[in-house]
Amino acid sequence: MTRKKKTRSLADKVTIRTGRRKDYKKWRHDNPDQVAPSRRFVAKKQQQRKLQAVRKLARQQSGQEIAIHPDQPSNSSDSHRGDDS
Repeated sequence: MTRKKKTRSLADKVTIRTGRRKDYKKWRHDNPDQVAPSRRFVAKKQQQRKLQAVRKLARQQSGQEIAIHPDQPSNSSDSHRGDDS
């Protein structure tokens, strides 16, 4: 005898469903206020985004700084235009 696989899918929580995907899609379209991610999922994603931002900031701060145009003086940008008038 096989056991039913555990799932957190919304499709299994809908009681009016007849077992067909088309019916569930129709129900979901008709009831958008009842179809929302769980609080657990939202909290998990918020935490992941915070961690990702912290890691990105740490990477940016730990990296070495490079000069974008080291051999070009900043005050004489007109001399490299190519105008010979």
